[in-house]
Amino acid sequence: MMKNIQVTRSSMPEFQEYIDEIKELWDSHWLTNMGVKHIELEERLLEYLGTKNISLFTNGHLALECIIAALDLKGEVITTPFTFASTTHAIVRNGLTPVFCDINPEDYTIDVTKIEELITEKTSAIIPVHVYGNICDVEEIERIAKKHNLKVIYDAAHTFGVKVNGVGIANFGDASMFSFHATKVFNTIEGGAVTFNDESLKDKLIELKNFGITGPESVEYVAGNAKMNEFQAAMGICNLRHVDNEIKKRSIVVEKYNSRLGNINGIKICKLQDGVDSNYAYYPIVFDNYKYNRDEIFEKLKNEGIISRKYFYPLTNSFDCYKDSFKVNETPVATYISERVLTLPLYADLSLEDVDRICDIILN
Repeated sequence: MMKNIQVTRSSMPEFQEYIDEIKELWDSHWLTNMGVKHIELEERLLEYLGTKNISLFTNGHLALECIIAALDLKGEVITTPFTFASTTHAIVRNGLTPVFCDINPEDYTIDVTKIEELITEKTSAIIPVHVYGNICDVEEIERIAKKHNLKVIYDAAHTFGVKVNGVGIANFGDASMFSFHATKVFNTIEGGAVTFNDESLKDKLIELKNFGITGPESVEYVAGNAKMNEFQAAMGICNLRHVDNEIKKRSIVVEKYNSRLGNINGIKICKLQDGVDSNYAYYPIVFDNYKYNRDEIFEKLKNEGIISRKYFYPLTNSFDCYKDSFKVNETPVATYISERVLTLPLYADLSLEDVDRICDIILN
């Protein structure tokens, strides 16, 4: 009987390595509220990402909500619907209006040629999304933002460790949000972070993730609880030791997929971007006039015990919770891709034999 293959599998250290890392917590009994593991992980991530400031959170979504709040954005925010629910929800939950820009058909990131036509006197920021490890046109976005005096927050959930011409992806825009969810290239079980340029935001982010408390008897903000605990941080410390090797193993899987699917009529793969050191986060393929459509392939794989993902589908601007709020026909490229894209299983320990099995089902 063939084994089932999930779309992803969490990277984890050896059991004993994690036990050794958390052992001292039984001595200190300091389990949360920015303890020694939290501090150590922040320091290690600053070095790994090559950036100036970082703040850790219990998950990426709350990290995004808090940085939006910290920058005191108002009115409208230009973003893309080709993303996970978190991006749009974080904007709306901050009392802002998302204005949806279409994506480009090559790397599925925001179409920078369409941003300026969406800017109004109400626009306060752009929240572009790096997708599948593909990087937005950061230089053009910076030019537009400076011209119109807008803030830029990158949803960088998919791009941990990626570099652009040698520069870490955490260094673009006013801030970047990273997800450390269990399914990501680097995980802290659950978790997330914000990297940012303005050092004065550090205290405000700490306060926003700790109920708005600014002193022993002072609460200045209406805020929630979004602190990363010590067990999450310890997992991050362990996984960070191995992440480069994990990325290398993922690259071998991607190379195998490319060799099997890269020259098939009706199947479009994502090519590596020039100047970008990828983290090989996901393996999306688009079925465009292939002999089977996306949904048929999804079912064929599922019937063989292989779980793929229609990612991203549906678009966030077509969610039931936003019914009649947005015009989906204003983002036709995003709609077209969302109806045809499928992300195939990809994780560091996926065997090349399993990749062949997946490709055989798709091709035969």
